[in-house]
This record gives sequence, structure tokens and C-alpha cells, in this order.
Amino acid sequence: MTDKPVKIPGPDHPISIEANPSRIVVKVGGKIIADTSAALTLREASYPPVQYIPRRDVDMAALMRSEHTSYCPYKGDASYYSIPAGGDRSRNAVWTYEAPFEAMAQIKDYVAFYPDRIDEIS
Repeated sequence: MTDKPVKIPGPDHPISIEANPSRIVVKVGGKIIADTSAALTLREASYPPVQYIPRRDVDMAALMRSEHTSYCPYKGDASYYSIPAGGDRSRNAVWTYEAPFEAMAQIKDYVAFYPDRIDEIS
């Protein structure tokens, strides 16, 4: 068994997290899945910014936990959810770090959506 690497954000791979007070609404299949004014914007290296939405502002009953997982050496183990209302396109459309590494503790209890697997994020 090999240990997973753990990395700390720094100049070679910067990650910043900022509060985003703008209203963000996520829709799938004509239904509002999330609606918040308390998102966090995570900017990681050269990747596009990602909006992390508090679970309390997400209709978690509209999501279905999947078996899919992934690992980020900066954030930790990610769990995924599908959105049945979106069909196959919305499989594993949502991810969350339930126990993020200390440097990314702010995103605990938040979820993020792949923009190409939902109908709208605005």
C-alpha cells in the first residue's frame, strides 16, 4: 500500500479561497438545485475558478451519492454525486471534500458543480 502525497499550496501551485457574496443559482432539468449568496470562489493555479456552494444551500435530496472518488494532493479525497434529473449528462456532476486537508479546511461542507454537466450556473 502506498501513501498518497500531500502537498501545500505555494508559489508553484497557488490556491486561494475568497468569499463570493454574489447570488449563484444552479439549475438542472428545470429545477433549482442550489441557490446561495454564500459561495466560496476557489482559484487553483491555471485552472478556471470554481464556485463552492454551502451544502445548506443545496437541495441534497436531488443528488444521489455515487461510488466515484478522486484524489487531489492539495485538497484531499473527493466524493461525488450525480443529479438524476439531468440524466446521464449529470453523472458525477457534483463533488465535495468531506475531510479536506488543513490548508483547504474552508471548503468542508461545500459542494462544487461541473458546469458542463448541469443546465445552468449563474
